[in-house]
Amino acid sequence: MADRSLESMSLPLEVRARLAELELELSEGDITQKGYEKKRSKLIGAYLPQPPAANGAAAVRCRLQHSEGAARRMLRTANFGVCDIREAAARERAASTAGNRPLFYFRFGVDQALPQERRTPVTPSSSSRYHRRRSSGSRDERYRSDVHTEAVQAALAKHKERKMAVPMPSKRRSLVVQTSMDAYTPPDTSSGSEDEGSVQGDSQGTPTSSQGSINMEHWISQAIHGSTTSTTSSSSTQSGGSGAAHRLADVMAQTHIENHSAPPDVTTYTSEHSIQVERPQGSTARVAPKYGNAELMETGDGVPVSSRVSAKIQQLVNTLKRPKRPPLREFFVDDFEELLEVQQPDPNQPKPEGAQMLAMRGEQLGVVTNWPPSLEAALQRWGTISPKAPCLTTMDTNGKPLYILTYGKLWTRSMKVAYNILHKLGTKQEPMVRPGDRVALVFPNNDPAAFMVAFYGCLLAEVVPVPIEVPLTRKDAGSQQIGFLLGSCGVTVALTSDACHKGLPKSPTGEIPQFKGWPKLLWFVTESKHLSKPPRDWFPHIKDANNDTAYIEYKTCKDGSVLGVTVTRIALLTHCQALTQACGYTEAETIVNVLDFKKDVGLWHGILTSVMNMMHVISIPYSLMKVNPLSWIQKVCQYKAKVACVKSRDMHWALVAHRDQRDINLSSLRMLIVADGANPWSISSCDAFLNVFQSKGLRQEVICPCASSPEALTVAIRRPTDDSNQPPGRGVLSMHGLTYGVIRVDSEEKLSVLTVQDVGLVMPGAIMCAVRPDGIPQLCRTDEIGELCVCAIATGTSYYGLSGMTKNTFEVFPMTSSGAPISEYPFIRTGLLGFIGPGGLVFVVGKMDGLMVVSGRRHNADDIVATALAVEPMKFVYRGRIAVFSVSVLHDERIVIVAEQRPDSTEEDSFQWMSRVLQAIDSIHQVGVYCLALVPANTLPKTPLGGIHLSETKQLFLEGSLHPCNVLMCPHTCVTNLPKPRQKQPEIGPASVMVGNLVSGKRIAQASGRDLGQIEDNDQARKFLFLSEVLQWRAQTTPDHVLYTLLNCRGTIANSLTCAQLHKRAEKIAVMLMERGHLQDGDHVALVYPPGIDLIAAFYGCLYAGCVPITVRPPHPQNIATTLPTVKMIVEVSRSACLMTTQLICKLLRSREAAAAVDVRTWPPVLDTDDLPKKRPAQIYKPSNPDTLAYLDFSVSTTGMLAGVKMSHAATSAFCRSIKLQCELYPSREVAICLDPYCGLGFVLWCLCSVYSGHQSILIPPSELETNPALWLLAVSQYKVRDTFCSYSVMELCTKGLGSQTESLKGRGLDLSRVRTCVVVAEERPRIALTQSFSKLFKDLGLHPRAVSTSFGCRVNLAICLQI
Repeated sequence: MADRSLESMSLPLEVRARLAELELELSEGDITQKGYEKKRSKLIGAYLPQPPAANGAAAVRCRLQHSEGAARRMLRTANFGVCDIREAAARERAASTAGNRPLFYFRFGVDQALPQERRTPVTPSSSSRYHRRRSSGSRDERYRSDVHTEAVQAALAKHKERKMAVPMPSKRRSLVVQTSMDAYTPPDTSSGSEDEGSVQGDSQGTPTSSQGSINMEHWISQAIHGSTTSTTSSSSTQSGGSGAAHRLADVMAQTHIENHSAPPDVTTYTSEHSIQVERPQGSTARVAPKYGNAELMETGDGVPVSSRVSAKIQQLVNTLKRPKRPPLREFFVDDFEELLEVQQPDPNQPKPEGAQMLAMRGEQLGVVTNWPPSLEAALQRWGTISPKAPCLTTMDTNGKPLYILTYGKLWTRSMKVAYNILHKLGTKQEPMVRPGDRVALVFPNNDPAAFMVAFYGCLLAEVVPVPIEVPLTRKDAGSQQIGFLLGSCGVTVALTSDACHKGLPKSPTGEIPQFKGWPKLLWFVTESKHLSKPPRDWFPHIKDANNDTAYIEYKTCKDGSVLGVTVTRIALLTHCQALTQACGYTEAETIVNVLDFKKDVGLWHGILTSVMNMMHVISIPYSLMKVNPLSWIQKVCQYKAKVACVKSRDMHWALVAHRDQRDINLSSLRMLIVADGANPWSISSCDAFLNVFQSKGLRQEVICPCASSPEALTVAIRRPTDDSNQPPGRGVLSMHGLTYGVIRVDSEEKLSVLTVQDVGLVMPGAIMCAVRPDGIPQLCRTDEIGELCVCAIATGTSYYGLSGMTKNTFEVFPMTSSGAPISEYPFIRTGLLGFIGPGGLVFVVGKMDGLMVVSGRRHNADDIVATALAVEPMKFVYRGRIAVFSVSVLHDERIVIVAEQRPDSTEEDSFQWMSRVLQAIDSIHQVGVYCLALVPANTLPKTPLGGIHLSETKQLFLEGSLHPCNVLMCPHTCVTNLPKPRQKQPEIGPASVMVGNLVSGKRIAQASGRDLGQIEDNDQARKFLFLSEVLQWRAQTTPDHVLYTLLNCRGTIANSLTCAQLHKRAEKIAVMLMERGHLQDGDHVALVYPPGIDLIAAFYGCLYAGCVPITVRPPHPQNIATTLPTVKMIVEVSRSACLMTTQLICKLLRSREAAAAVDVRTWPPVLDTDDLPKKRPAQIYKPSNPDTLAYLDFSVSTTGMLAGVKMSHAATSAFCRSIKLQCELYPSREVAICLDPYCGLGFVLWCLCSVYSGHQSILIPPSELETNPALWLLAVSQYKVRDTFCSYSVMELCTKGLGSQTESLKGRGLDLSRVRTCVVVAEERPRIALTQSFSKLFKDLGLHPRAVSTSFGCRVNLAICLQI
């Protein structure tokens, strides 16, 4: 009986039924896993055979008990998984005689929706090498295990407080719901290594005869009893091992084993925190775990004994196909693929038409006899041959030389640092730093000499330096990611200067605290006075350049993670040689360096290549540049420097500070390297700088932009030439074409163009090509934008410790259209988007990190920044501090702009600037901005060099912790793939119980108001479908009831209208339209009236005649040149057949000033309503269908776009009815209205609501408040109005104009205590500060603070929320 499993026993039918019921209860979550195991063991305990306790079985049992405890501990802290121990048993069989511990292989997070045999492990060979990590709001799949390990470590480095999901009880689900008997194919018994039922041991094990074949019953059993949580074991050896394997399978049926022998190989990290682990390549068996009750249907050998199942058990098993209640999280998950509208691609979008490009090869790297074999050898040569030659001169904040470092001092001090690093840290037996270890270099930006000594000291000691920025506080932006880099590099020692060490934050005890996310560091000061002198017999071992790592340069990614790019010694030397050849460097030349000397171009030119050529570097600290932006130009003149390394911002600030200084002479410059030449917007600074300083000796051919990246080092650089007649390369490209990745030449006259300059030729000894940014790296066409890739020795080699990401970036094989690689050597992605133009010139149009794909079109963050900064006033953004990034909304990227505003900016200034920015971006880039937020000055997180930390800013925005002072949200301009209308689900699940009535079914239910059709009231107007019928009814039933009262600036009644008067006047206007205007039903009529009674009468006259009215704001008499074109545009866009207005405005339209703005002859017929006919129409028009057009609502959006909304008769009546019910309007009510009556809710309240509801509207034109600011409030007080509507402009006018008159107003009897509701009709941003100021100011006059509220609406739904 020892070799028989539980499945081979003849269990009674009631026991089997009870087991199936337990399975069902477990899957439903009615019992816990522990309870299930306890009840199951009670049921089968009497039938469970007890095998003899052999030594091997006892050992396995002990090990399993240990693993079981570990697995349970793992369940408390992480997600549970399913382990496949079939291979483990095979290895146990092979190793049982030697007593070795079995090795278990894991597969965590097995998908419960797919059969395991369909989830073939992806090996490194089968995974695509071209799959790249591109952050677009969602995680990409990772096929390499080390890629996911890196992603998990990076996520942990961010140290976000995420609560671990508590593991739910293990659920058993039958997979028969996904698969059927027809879906299973009987395994081929002749293929023991491939079918899922066979087992193959390792190379030393011999499988038994029972393992070599699987009968048909086994296959059918698997198809019927499928579950994702059970596990099976393979057989043990024949020599007493079968009992152990049987016991192993029985115990492991509900046990999760933790692997203690090796860390798992993680491949993916999903949102559910499930982890999949790739099998080691050494394992040759392909095994899939069994499903369902497989452990009850097989022996320990994996051979089925009995597959006969009763109908009742089969019925119970089938119930597992449909659980009664889905998991709670499914109630909150929308199937966006079905819900979102699919955007169709533009059929007219430009497509690349050129031929496939060819890789461009740079000139051959020349071999110079006197080039040193390594950079250390160059330092030794110059330090001994020319020890007094100046190497580096540092400047103080006054622009005076602070320190001159000679090559002799650099050589001796570097040797001293190297000796102390290797021999004075730790003990002789256990030194802290050995050759090959990594150490951090923490030096301020104003001390390049100390950094240079420490850097070369590390090279001499064969230690790998990792230069980083100085941490200012314990919570610097991005400091945590820097700490993650240091920890992954194994850094335990940080080299720093004495001044920097004293400036670091200290604890109360005087110790340097451990920075957030940083490893524990030993801070080592490199000043000579703190170091020991090396012995006379000690000398650094200087070798030729090899493939050892020379240094690690940090790089900040788009998501804020920090990576370390490793540069080998041979790449370092070759890069210096290529720069020397490209730039024509010679010995003893002087170079002025304004750049950061710790990384990028500043490091390569100012620290490395300069030493190779014994050049003299004048280092300008950033602190000096802030005090005197012209300092670098002055040093070029003072030292007659041949080369200067700057950024376009340095050129710009020099232009700003330039004041016609006569002592400037730039004729000595033969090369002005622009480090950020890859930014296409740097061309404006270059052109402006040349225009100003060309008279100071600056030549055009001297300006040399370059392109670089941390991975590929220098990608391209423009060579200095002696031919001044050869102009630099320049292209004017269509911005619209670039969004589709296509090159289209355009003219400079257009606004939506991008002018780019070349960044020179490919570096010597390098090969360059452009590949498509997405998918496989296929070569681009000649008129297509792609990511530049470089193949050269002088590049970075890897991301330190991140082999998966290294493969995606540093091991790219570009392919032709036929799929053949263009080279056997790998290329490196530069992260630059561009193309290779005529003559081999390289053009860069953007960066991958700044790429935002919105609705299938590519936009670059630098382009958006440049457009925003160009909006007047140009100095609105505080010191140009602006950040542009994208967030994912409804599975698409949306653009967000965050900027710091000037401290003296008012809210009105801010909103005007934001409106102009939206308009500019919409017109130039044809893309909408999701959110534009302004924050106070100096509040955005900063980088160590003072720039905006983009990823931290984005994180604050997503967390809602940005705290902006002004926000403008425009989702309607960019979110075009809105979800389909929600459908109510018939079932109410557990989510509804949790959050009450908010959740119904699987989707969160929408909020809705009262149903208009189900409300019973005494509204007689409900009987009429059209407003014209309501007016006729009121004219018959209540002819003398006053509907409208118009006040003038003195507060007296200027005009009023009763129901009968309005009806008769509308009839006369209808006769005029039909007789004088000769208009037909459906013709559009533009109503150009000032706010008043005439506008209302003209509107209903159009309805009586069957015409469609369009209310238009009349031109302003004092500003007719700018306001009249807007009137003309609305008239033309609405296709108005006629224009009705007053006699005064008629004269204004025909005036000389108007004729200068708009041709008088282009106006449609103009009708003057001051002289109306006296007869009545034969009949009043009645629409045949309630869905016909009632009026058009035109308005100009914040982006300057004219938008018109069609309103039908049915929608108009329903809207008026909803306002009547919400605001409780009836004929005896009086409502004061101080709004512009031309669009939106203001027009509806001014013209429509009184006719429908019968209440009296007291009309106060907002323009009258310019003469009498107290007019509105005095009218509210005089007529004892309970409800009033106003606009933000009216409220602001009262707040500013009456702020000091509250006492005098109180003396005049102004009393606002009767005001129940004061509703601000907001058609722009919410202005909370204004409403609060208004409430506080007039609180003393009786205004209740809670009386002031704001309506919320949009262009197509004018009053989504109306509180009254």
